[in-house]
Amino acid sequence: MHVADFTWDGGAQALGPRLARHVREAEEAGVARISVMDHFWQLGNALGPYEHDMLEAYTTLGFLAAHTTTVRLHTLVTGVVHRAPAVLAKQVTTLDVLSGGRAGLGIGAAWFADEARGLGIPFGTTAERFERLEETVQICLQMWSGSEESFAGKHYTLERTLNVPLPLERPHPYLMIGGGGERKTLRLVARYADACNLFLAEDLAHKLAVLARHCEEAGRDPASVERTVTTGIDPTTTRAELLDRLETARESGVAATYVFAAGFTEPGPVVELLGEVARELA
Repeated sequence: MHVADFTWDGGAQALGPRLARHVREAEEAGVARISVMDHFWQLGNALGPYEHDMLEAYTTLGFLAAHTTTVRLHTLVTGVVHRAPAVLAKQVTTLDVLSGGRAGLGIGAAWFADEARGLGIPFGTTAERFERLEETVQICLQMWSGSEESFAGKHYTLERTLNVPLPLERPHPYLMIGGGGERKTLRLVARYADACNLFLAEDLAHKLAVLARHCEEAGRDPASVERTVTTGIDPTTTRAELLDRLETARESGVAATYVFAAGFTEPGPVVELLGEVARELA
C-alpha cells in the first residue's frame, strides 16, 4: 500500500488517528509493505492540487513504525535533492533500528521542479541530479557497511562516515531506485539496487528487458534485482479489475505491486479492496 493522498474527511485534527488506524488495518488485511511519497506538496495531478494535504516522509514513517509490527516501511521514492546524503543514511538507519529491521530506502533523481523552487530547495540540472543520486547511494551503502572512511565525490565530501548504531537489516536496508529512465536510472539499478520500481504499463516488458541488459553489462544476474511496480486505484476500481492488473504483473515477473489510492474521502475502502485482492492472490 502506497499512501499518496492524505486529504480525507476530518481534516488535520483527525489525520493522525485515521492514519494510525489505516496502517494497522492494512497490516491485518495482509499488506506486506507500506510506503509514502517524499514530497512536501501534493503533485498537482490526479491525486489533487498542490494545496492538498501532504506529510513529511520520514516523520510519517517513524509514526507508522510505532503503529505497525511486520510491514516493510520506505519512501516511494525520496528525491535526492531533499536531504544531505549522510543525513538520509542516518534517517533510514534510525527507522530500521526503531522498527526492528523493517526499513528501506527508495530513492530517485527527483523531478518536481515547482515544489523545489517554491520551497527554496536547490534543484540543479538533470545530469547533476543523477550524479548526486549515484554519490548518495554510494554514501548510504558505505555508512550502512560500518566503514568510517572518508568519501570524496564530485558533489559531496565527507571526512568520516561514522554511523552508530548500524542498521539491523544486513548487509544493509532494502534499497530501491525508482524510475524507468533507460540510459541512467535502470543502469544505476543494475549497479547498486536491490529493487527497481516501474509503472504497471504497456511498456513494462520493454523496461525489464532494458534492465536485464544493464545487469548483464554490470556482471550481475538480472534475477537478483527485485521487480516492483506501481499502480493506482480510485473509488470506481473494482476488485476484478485490480486483481486482473496484479495477476498480469505477477505473470511479468513482478514480485511486489505498490497500490496507491486517489479520490477516497476516507481510507477504509482502500484496505477492504486490498485485503480482498491479497487473499485471492494468495
